[in-house]
Amino acid sequence: MKEIEMKFLVKEENNIKEISYESQEIKQGYICDDPERTVRVRLINNHRGFLTIKGKSKIIDGKDSRLEIEKEITKEEAESLFILCKNFIHKIRHKIKSKEGFVWEVDFFLGKNEGLILAEIELPEEFNINELNYPKWIKENVTGNPEYYNSNLSK
Repeated sequence: MKEIEMKFLVKEENNIKEISYESQEIKQGYICDDPERTVRVRLINNHRGFLTIKGKSKIIDGKDSRLEIEKEITKEEAESLFILCKNFIHKIRHKIKSKEGFVWEVDFFLGKNEGLILAEIELPEEFNINELNYPKWIKENVTGNPEYYNSNLSK
């Protein structure tokens, strides 16, 4: 499965928490954070686990594209796999519907990345980014900037 997304810095002054339709607490750890591949373990709201493998990112038409395989695992499996992780991030994710029918995922980072707010939107490959209506809380496009990859933020 191919993941195609864009990533943005978010202005600190915003009403995201009030306009979101769902919020999640996310803890994720990295088993492998090689630039060619990433393997992460995620626990959502302390009860849903996921194991995700991602390939190397490629920027195509302003969008970040890469292979992504994700499988749901039990909470117990996720907690067991956390033992293999060397780096972690902790964040609160708020989901907001876009005018085009996609979902903005806005992450408020906790811990060592406290104060950082990033928004991601997954788009179909054929979608023209010039047709995207950017919310007023978008600050800067950081798509493809490795500094803002979650695996790098975990370090």
